[in-house]
Amino acid sequence: MRISPVAEELAARFDKAGHRLYLVGGSVRDALLGRLSPDLDFTTDARPDRIQAILSGWAEAVWDTGIEFGTVGASRRGSTLEITTFRADVYDRVGRKPEVSFGDTIEGDLVRRDFTVNAMAIELSTKTFIDPHGGLEALARKTLDTPATPEESFADDPLRMLRAARFVAQLGFEPAPRVVTAMTEMSGEIARITPERVQAELAKLITGVAPRQGIELMVDTGLADHVLPEVPGMRLAIDEHHQHKDVYQHSLTVLEQAVDLETRHEPTSGPDLVLRLAALLHDIGKPDTRRFEPGGGVSFHHHEVVGAKMARKRLRALRFSKEIVNDVSQLVFLHLRFHGYGRGEWTDSAVRRYVTDAGELLPRLHKLVRADCTTRNRRKAAALQRTYDELEARIARIAEEEDLKAVRPDLDGNEIMKLLGIPPGPLVGKAWRHLKELRLDRGPLDHDEAVAELRRWAAEQGIEPTG
Repeated sequence: MRISPVAEELAARFDKAGHRLYLVGGSVRDALLGRLSPDLDFTTDARPDRIQAILSGWAEAVWDTGIEFGTVGASRRGSTLEITTFRADVYDRVGRKPEVSFGDTIEGDLVRRDFTVNAMAIELSTKTFIDPHGGLEALARKTLDTPATPEESFADDPLRMLRAARFVAQLGFEPAPRVVTAMTEMSGEIARITPERVQAELAKLITGVAPRQGIELMVDTGLADHVLPEVPGMRLAIDEHHQHKDVYQHSLTVLEQAVDLETRHEPTSGPDLVLRLAALLHDIGKPDTRRFEPGGGVSFHHHEVVGAKMARKRLRALRFSKEIVNDVSQLVFLHLRFHGYGRGEWTDSAVRRYVTDAGELLPRLHKLVRADCTTRNRRKAAALQRTYDELEARIARIAEEEDLKAVRPDLDGNEIMKLLGIPPGPLVGKAWRHLKELRLDRGPLDHDEAVAELRRWAAEQGIEPTG
């Protein structure tokens, strides 16, 4: 196993000072998986003040934001290092903040870790591998288990249940049966965790290599009922377009297909959290809009409108950024619009509105709409894809003729005020919006046409132009 030269240098400094330094946790797990990271975690018998003294003069920067928990951070040649004194914490099992106490042995430190695959260490001066809980074997089997009993582990820190789902999504691990049992019995304990911490884990899960598996574990154990209840709520509805699946299964498939499109179209870019959240949540409005029609049919009218509001509310509750909340809810709102395109009945005006309403989200909307096709009928699926190909071609053609990325009225606010002789105020905005609607309907107008249309509108409003 390769170990960073920076780690070797640091170990030599600790050894010289009479202390042991261990590479620990996720850093060891990732190194064994061949996933070397510039972020390295260490533990040591040295107390925080000694750690700071050892780092002084060697590290390029040192910070102590985690020093109350025994952690000192540092950077050296592009590597970010966190060195933490052995911990032997006691949890009150009401919140998740422990009563911090420092330990004296590496074994005592490792038993309080979340999972056995994160409870391995390497003593760096002697290259001794320490694995008291069978982490290496669990890593080889891709099994997720806890050093102590799962009940003890999750009672100490309920966030570990969500971390289990995250590791399933990120690393493709299978949770041990006893872990699944404890998660199911203790899922309500996640309420002790702040929304910000839940959101951070959920974002990592969604952007993992296999987010579907992580979501399924959350739903199957009941954890999602407390974190993302709209997702298990979709199991109540039957999707009228895809009778072979319920909406929940359909949404998981859309998520998988969105991930596939994401990497196929832009293989060098990272996971797209906004696209993946929109794919997972695009149909959450269906249970609330389900109607049983005469003759045995089912309808979900305006589920995209209801779903957009639900997505906005849930993402806000999870403390996602305003930008992510707005982007995901707008994609949910727009995801169904393409189905009005039919066989190309849209006018150029409708195409312009589609592009304008999507704005910067258009590339994501393209992927979401394509991912939303989960029918097993190959002929139907191929027809839908051909139709969307045609829409994209029309968008490209119109974009060549017009600047669709910046559809604005042919007259700006200053010209409107000058032509109508009106001061700044709501009336200018009203005139501007009228001209923008014309621009969307008819495409670019030349200056004289725009002026004539403005004057015509002003006359209808009872405005006497003075300009």
